Amino acid sequence: MHEAEPSEAVPYYEDMAPGTGALPPRAWWAVSDARRVSLGGDWRFRLSPTAQARDDSFAQPGYDAAGWDELPVPSHWPLHGHERPAYTNIRYPFPLDPPHVPTENPTGDHLRMFDLPDDWPGGAAVLRFDGVDSCARVWLNGTELGTFKGSRLPVEFEVGELLRPRGNVLAVRVHQWSSGSYLEDQDMWWLPGIFREVTLIERPEGAVTDFFVHCGYDHATGNGTLRVDCEPGGTVTVPELDLDIPTGEQVVVAVEPWTAELPRLYDAELATEGERIPLRIGFRSVAVEDGVLKVNGRRILFRGVNRHEFDPDHGRVLDQETMRDDLLLMKRHNINAVRTSHYPPHPAFLDLCDELGMWVVDECDLETHGFQEIGWRGNPVADERWTPALLDRAARMVERDKNHPSVVMWSLGNECGTGAGLSAMASWIRDRDPARPIHYEGDLSCADTDVYSRMYANHAESELIGRRAELPLADAELDKRRRDMPFLLCEYAHAMGNGPGGLSEYQRIFETYERCQGGFVWEWIDHGLRRRTADGTAYYAYGGDFGEELHDGNFVCDGLVFPDRTPSPGLVEYKKVIEPVRIEGDPERGLVTVVNRHDFADLSGLAFSWSYEVEGVAGDGGRFTVPPTGPGESALLDLPPMPRSPGPVEAHWTVRAVLAEDTAWAPAGHEVAWTQFAAADRAVGGQGTVSRAHRGAAHSPRPADDGTVVLGPGTFDAATGTLRRLGGARVHGPRLDVWRAPTDNDRGMPWHHETRLDLRWRESGLHRMQHRVVGVAVGGDTLTVTTRVAPAAADRALRTVCTWSATGDRLRLDVAVTPEGEWRLPLPRLGVRLGLSPGLESVEWYGGGPGEAYPDSRAAARIGRWRSSVDALQTPYVRPQENGARAEVRWAELRGGDGSGVRIEGAPAFWLTARPWSTEALDAAEHTYDLVRSDTLWVHLDHALHGLGSASCGPEVLPAHRLDAAPAAFSFTFVPLDATNGPERPEAPAPSDQEQQ
Repeated sequence: MHEAEPSEAVPYYEDMAPGTGALPPRAWWAVSDARRVSLGGDWRFRLSPTAQARDDSFAQPGYDAAGWDELPVPSHWPLHGHERPAYTNIRYPFPLDPPHVPTENPTGDHLRMFDLPDDWPGGAAVLRFDGVDSCARVWLNGTELGTFKGSRLPVEFEVGELLRPRGNVLAVRVHQWSSGSYLEDQDMWWLPGIFREVTLIERPEGAVTDFFVHCGYDHATGNGTLRVDCEPGGTVTVPELDLDIPTGEQVVVAVEPWTAELPRLYDAELATEGERIPLRIGFRSVAVEDGVLKVNGRRILFRGVNRHEFDPDHGRVLDQETMRDDLLLMKRHNINAVRTSHYPPHPAFLDLCDELGMWVVDECDLETHGFQEIGWRGNPVADERWTPALLDRAARMVERDKNHPSVVMWSLGNECGTGAGLSAMASWIRDRDPARPIHYEGDLSCADTDVYSRMYANHAESELIGRRAELPLADAELDKRRRDMPFLLCEYAHAMGNGPGGLSEYQRIFETYERCQGGFVWEWIDHGLRRRTADGTAYYAYGGDFGEELHDGNFVCDGLVFPDRTPSPGLVEYKKVIEPVRIEGDPERGLVTVVNRHDFADLSGLAFSWSYEVEGVAGDGGRFTVPPTGPGESALLDLPPMPRSPGPVEAHWTVRAVLAEDTAWAPAGHEVAWTQFAAADRAVGGQGTVSRAHRGAAHSPRPADDGTVVLGPGTFDAATGTLRRLGGARVHGPRLDVWRAPTDNDRGMPWHHETRLDLRWRESGLHRMQHRVVGVAVGGDTLTVTTRVAPAAADRALRTVCTWSATGDRLRLDVAVTPEGEWRLPLPRLGVRLGLSPGLESVEWYGGGPGEAYPDSRAAARIGRWRSSVDALQTPYVRPQENGARAEVRWAELRGGDGSGVRIEGAPAFWLTARPWSTEALDAAEHTYDLVRSDTLWVHLDHALHGLGSASCGPEVLPAHRLDAAPAAFSFTFVPLDATNGPERPEAPAPSDQEQQ
């Protein structure tokens, strides 16, 4: 590592200092009666390959920039045809040589000409930048204002004396790389530019310089305390509370508190001699008491997500409509908390969190993760020369966001190792705002924090921590201090690709142990950049798609929503797992228990209903009357008398909790929670399989002259025992199948071989199993085919006995699988695969739905009758992988446009997957455009599947969801369907809007 040269010997963009010329940081407010001029829109733009390729003459008035390009502001210039995006997770894309950066430093010169409004009064004014990546130098009308770093933090300059009524010239030089880049290694696309608003704000005489709203709440008395410190002094009015008080004066008044569940805000106004600012005040207190994080005296449970700011077309440029849409989608999926990974969000986002109700952990614009690659040598947080820059970033975050009730914790940053710089930040924040706890995950000693935070601690360790029985620290005093802290998982359940699995088990821990106060799934959104192939096919690009020298592939696509903000199956699962109402059925006793797991709200805002379904078809239904049960309390309800059903049918009760009235975040009828349970004494034989048998005599196999054997509706190859035709349709298979296109979680962590299950599967040959027919036996009423399924170069095998029989038009397959040899790895799947006509585009099934499910991610699947196209069964993960399984399927029908097709029944219930491409094609695909429809519809009928886990950056599949090789037996029955006399098809309900979310 090079020693840093004296600051005067390095250019400003390499200086460790945060910048020059800026005003002290202050609170942000969206509107006031002072005039504002937005300077967004089309700017002139010129890109240079280095920081010093051009002089600064462009900043002078009269400079001719007519030949420059145009660039919208806010924007990132790589997303507008200038240079290219680049993605790395941990590694810096430049040499570690702090504070220096490469000579090859893309530099964008921006020019904006503007006039003042005709009624602009003159006098003081500030020029505000809300976000510039990563370093900027600014001139107005030829006068340099200063320089700044801290990409996702605001900066203001005094400009009143420089303004002209007409022809103002604002010039901004932006460097992609700077000393600040060493502090911003935040697992995201490297995207330079002016990406948040630029605003000119009038500062009349006597206008507000800064203000701090202190709003506490005493849960014991129901009183709130209010004091607004303001410079200069003025008055605060809160009409609803009949308050009109001077700033700086504290009052105590009876109020309704603010919480994420009940976000009560009071409209107020702050007035000084020169400015009036509307406020929205929320009364609440945050404290760590008795080892528990509490708001308003009650323990809270974070049902959270980590949220990067991202748009597939605009990068980190987000409008307020998109921010609101994100929050509405979160609220509708029972999410109550956001960690702003790993920088403060656009300030308007916090206004929306105040309004709609969201706990926020506000994180500083700080991460130095890439220094881990060299053993943390030269880590800025451990070098006192960087401390002024760290304190600057802490102050700009706290001062900007201090007036938001939604912000309940400050976070020092992310993955920065340890060092005195972090301690200095924590000390400054505590002095400035002692009313909020401090978070930081990277120091296991928790020396500077008020909570014990971890990433990806597995279930077993999290449970130990919940019991306060974790492994001790060497320092007994620090160990006691940490053991007395609340615990949260600032990142868990890595939502990359298909997954995460194991959410239910985590939630059980959170709800069992008071110390475990939930966590934040990584993360909210896939960061895929929208691109098109030469023929116009849309897809999402990830690391490596732009020719990066270093990149981390699709690790940037690890969200609960796809880049276009479509909910993934993982989000639907998360919603179910974190339901704030638990509903449990006891059909033997005719009871339903409703447990209110809200932290503050009672159940008066919900309506409860029941329905009774027979073989997936809804029959009777009604409503429950539920008392306004308080948080943590339970209510016991009586089930109505069970409707009479003819014969031995399978029936279920479904109980739902929906919004009783419209709210700010969802309409009346929106489903918040549900449960489903089997009706007493009505399940069929424990198999969960309902048969609509076509009665008829048993058939015997009949050899034919063409080398086939005919058995009922099936025609088999006499030599291999392979089914060739079913009724009049050609088929391929079925045959035993154990392979799946590995998920991102199967691929594990690139840096940890033991978690890379896909590599170990491939090393074991599971992707290239060979089938040897041991024997084909025709006898009595059966055709028996014995096969040894094994990989080359190994003596492991799965001996498979397939016994075929037929009754009427029903062809039955009984499969018995016996492992031979030593199996050290779980199987990806165990079942049969067959190929059918590609014209079978419609699927109806009775079983779990409407969306995909896997063994450790199936809480959201409810038993019913579902219908879909084959295309709609596919989940379009940004990097193609195993997807689309439906759970607990009793029967399925695949039909073409004329109604013909095949019905498949399973005993026991099975996992159904149907795809217009093979597993091999899915395995080979890197992007969705690689998937091309084949001339075969491939159908997987699985007896068992291996779970998902979240080993891409978290725990592996839990033992209960591993698919270990073991003897297994399962059966399927195939019935050909024609257009005129297929089995009776009661109308299946289409998924509701709620179910499609």
